[in-house]
Amino acid sequence: MLARKSIIPEEYVLARIAAENLRKPRIRDRPRKARFIAKNGACNLAHKNIREQGRFLQDIFTTLVDLKWRHTLVIFTMSFLCSWLLFAMMWWLVAFAHGDMDPSTESTTNSTKWTPCVTCVRSFTSAFLFSIEVQVTIGFGGRMMTEECPLAITVLILQNIVGLIINAVMLGCIFMKTAQAHRRAETLIFSRQAVIAVRNGKLCFMFRVGDLRKSMIISASVRIQVVKKTTTPEGEVIPIHQVDIPVDNPIESNNIFLVAPLIICHVIDKRSPLYDISAADLALQDLELIVILEGVVETTGITTQARTSYVAEEILWGHRFVPIVTEEEGVYAVDYSKFGNTVKVAAPRCSARELDEKPSILIQTLQKSELSHQNSLRKRNSMRRNNSIRRSNSMRRTNPSLIVPKVQFITPEGSQSASET
Repeated sequence: MLARKSIIPEEYVLARIAAENLRKPRIRDRPRKARFIAKNGACNLAHKNIREQGRFLQDIFTTLVDLKWRHTLVIFTMSFLCSWLLFAMMWWLVAFAHGDMDPSTESTTNSTKWTPCVTCVRSFTSAFLFSIEVQVTIGFGGRMMTEECPLAITVLILQNIVGLIINAVMLGCIFMKTAQAHRRAETLIFSRQAVIAVRNGKLCFMFRVGDLRKSMIISASVRIQVVKKTTTPEGEVIPIHQVDIPVDNPIESNNIFLVAPLIICHVIDKRSPLYDISAADLALQDLELIVILEGVVETTGITTQARTSYVAEEILWGHRFVPIVTEEEGVYAVDYSKFGNTVKVAAPRCSARELDEKPSILIQTLQKSELSHQNSLRKRNSMRRNNSIRRSNSMRRTNPSLIVPKVQFITPEGSQSASET
């Protein structure tokens, strides 16, 4: 603006901006590490250079279930189509070997002197239609078996057995893909962020988990693992080092009653990998906390598992989850719009080790928080009083009827005195 008005030369402005940009420290973002578990629970892992591919064919049923839906539907269609074509070729060969394809036999067939293996099968198309009728048991009535060819009876029995096997395998595969356990895990949700706050005088790592369905998860349990890159004293580098951390549960068993959203708590103590991490060190840590929820689906009895993970950028220090369960007209209502909402609370910025060594840090933090809360209440009350006084003064100025009139008093000597009341 000043350069446009020619108060400061434009060359000087550009030079000053360039100098300021050079003086500013340039902070380069740390390369973001790939997650081991995605937020939706998918494993971020690619299998490469697998030489023993034949092991997948040894367990063909699991391989079919693990395939994508488009591949499964293609295999489902091709398995029936190929079986129909294969047995159509066999029926055509049986009819050709018996002489049913010879046009001269048609006149003898009408005079009941010639009995074909299969009636009305005189081309590959009719053999293909008969193959479909046999395998899917349609039976239109135009083509049927006779007692003339034992080989045809054998082919009929073989086709029925093969058709039953194909039906059992493919239908079972589609049923298992439809009722897979991870489908139920789609309605098990986790909070987008985790928090670290003080609970019962201890620093705790907390996150929220909930179930959107009314059908419950039986014997649900929660496990937490820390995955990070470590180096052993011998110099061995472990890229994915998994460490189990305990979950604070007042029940002796590790099961939870997931009837409503719960806040899962992990107390950061000496056993925790987070024991030496402070608020300043958290952003520099290259770790990932994996949360695994397991249980049995009440309606199907299938074991399901839901997973998610939290990296350092998704952990809020000094926050707490807001309550979302309220009692309304005798019913407990859950407001899922506030499922991941947090509120800032007082929490020491030091690590749990420093907090155990100096318990006074927690007391000082709580006292400062109480003083700041009281000061904010005082400021709020004073602002309310000032606003009320200003409002009353403005009302007196705008409304002349509220102004008190002047009253005159007459003394016995006849002098008049005026006063305002």
